[in-house]
Amino acid sequence: MPKSKQQKRDVLAGLADKIQRAKSIVFTSFNALTVKDNEELRLKLRAENSEYYVAKKTLLGLAFKKNPIEGLDVKSLDGKVATIFAYEDEVAPAKIIHGFRKDREDKIAFIGGVLEGRFLSKTDMESLAQLPSKKELYAKMVGSMNAPISGFVNVLAGNLRGLVTALKAIGESKNA
Repeated sequence: MPKSKQQKRDVLAGLADKIQRAKSIVFTSFNALTVKDNEELRLKLRAENSEYYVAKKTLLGLAFKKNPIEGLDVKSLDGKVATIFAYEDEVAPAKIIHGFRKDREDKIAFIGGVLEGRFLSKTDMESLAQLPSKKELYAKMVGSMNAPISGFVNVLAGNLRGLVTALKAIGESKNA
C-alpha cells in the first residue's frame, strides 16, 4: 500500500531530525548482506548509541536539503546506501563498520561520511576508523598524567627501602 503525503512528510521530518541530532554520519554500501549480518550490525551500532537507517537516495537528498552539508551530493553516492547516525561517539560507527568488514569485505563498504558539518570521502572514513576510540585516548592520557606521580612515589619508596635495609644491617652487625 503506498504511503500518503502526510506519512512521507513524517518520514522526511524524522530523517531530517536524525541528521540534525547526529554528531557524525557514515554512508555505506551494502551488497548481499544477510538478514543475520544486518541484525548483528544493528545490535553493535545500537550498543554505541548509533542508528542504522536505509532510505532511498531521493529521500536522503531531500532531508539533506533541510540540513545542507558542505561537499555532499547524495545522488553521487554509489549503489544502495545505508546511513549510520552516531549520536554520542563520532568515531564509533566507523570503527564498528571497519571491524565488521574484516569477515565480510565484499558485502559492506564505506562510501563516505559527515563529520563536523563536512563531507568526508571513502579514504577519510577508512582513516577515521583506524583512529583510537575516545576511551582508549582517555586511558592513554590518564596513564601519561599518572606516570610522573607513580615515578615520584617509587623514588620516595626507594629511599624508605634503603633506610630500612641500612637499619637492618646495623641491627644485624650489633647482634653478631
